Amino acid sequence: MKGYQRKDGRKGIRNVVVVTYLVECAHHVAARIAQYYQEQEVHLIGFGGCAPNDYAERMMRQLCTHPNVGAVLLVSLGCENFQRNRLLQDIKDSGRPASLIVIQEEGGTRPSIDKGISTVGDMLHQIAATPQVVIDWSDLMIGTVCGGSDGYSGITANPSVGATFDWLVDHGATCIFEEPGELIGCEQLLQQRAVNPELGARLYNCIVKADKYYKQMGHDSFSQGNATGGLTTIEEKSLGSYCKSGSRPIQGLTYPGVAPNKPGLWMMDVVPDGEARWGFPNINDNAEIMEMAACGCQLVLYTTGRGSVAGSAISPVIKICSNPETYRHMKDDMDINAGAIVTNGLTFDDVRSHILQCIEQTASGIPTQSEAIGHREYALVYKQFNGCP
Repeated sequence: MKGYQRKDGRKGIRNVVVVTYLVECAHHVAARIAQYYQEQEVHLIGFGGCAPNDYAERMMRQLCTHPNVGAVLLVSLGCENFQRNRLLQDIKDSGRPASLIVIQEEGGTRPSIDKGISTVGDMLHQIAATPQVVIDWSDLMIGTVCGGSDGYSGITANPSVGATFDWLVDHGATCIFEEPGELIGCEQLLQQRAVNPELGARLYNCIVKADKYYKQMGHDSFSQGNATGGLTTIEEKSLGSYCKSGSRPIQGLTYPGVAPNKPGLWMMDVVPDGEARWGFPNINDNAEIMEMAACGCQLVLYTTGRGSVAGSAISPVIKICSNPETYRHMKDDMDINAGAIVTNGLTFDDVRSHILQCIEQTASGIPTQSEAIGHREYALVYKQFNGCP
């Protein structure tokens, strides 16, 4: 595997230019700049809010200094609350080329787009000479999410990812699983796997918090699509989701935009603290993917049964399909057919081998299916975490 050495010691598997809008009013200008380079590795991300939010600022700082990012163009309207100059300096301090366009100072939309296109062109030329280095398994941080789960998810794709996580952890990688809202009922299982009693209590309380939050919102993580796909209860879905974590001890509980401080298996808490305030913990699967990326994950394993077509900005997504019929019907969007466990007699370890091979290829620069099609989704909303580092 080959990648790009960053100043902070991490290694990226991509070398993208990120165009980042800092308020929804700057979205159009940033999008037009990124669209000009749509056939190149130029990705669009952004934060649509104007009110200040520590979570959003931490997320943007971590995404813009992600190991897969080689350079950053910030696009500001000019009157939003976002601390644009601080973010710009953080990016420059990380050793990356970075520039800022303030639309109100540039004279409006057209001058800002023209300047942005020119700036990104210069950045692409500048980072093209970035030397590549060898990447080991221990250099990787890999996340996992599930979307569009079905009756096959808990017996094919998710246990296969769990087997993959066990192998990766044993070889020195850092692995992150989520989501508390899809682990309701598994709190005691998580507690028993914690490396110490204090962490066990935190993991248990994390699920209790998620259950309370969803009840306040009058909503849970069980969708109509899950039921159509054969799932019957939230407990069944939770146990299937739990399988993605594998069997190794859980080293810690982290939060969006907070990188684990040591290798091993980690859980990420995505449910805001306090009373229900900002809305649903995750408005879609891409919000979770971006939170994984903000923790430092170079790539994400995405299991789906009903068939998600989503990819991601910054961190490539490897889609592992649990249902053999879905894989056949949507083959161009899927990377791994875990449904072969029920049709061809494959084992979890067989599928694990396919996943590891796909990770090696992805980490060596070969596009995933979602990358090849051009998927670069992102989502960033308001959240609040009390006492989060």
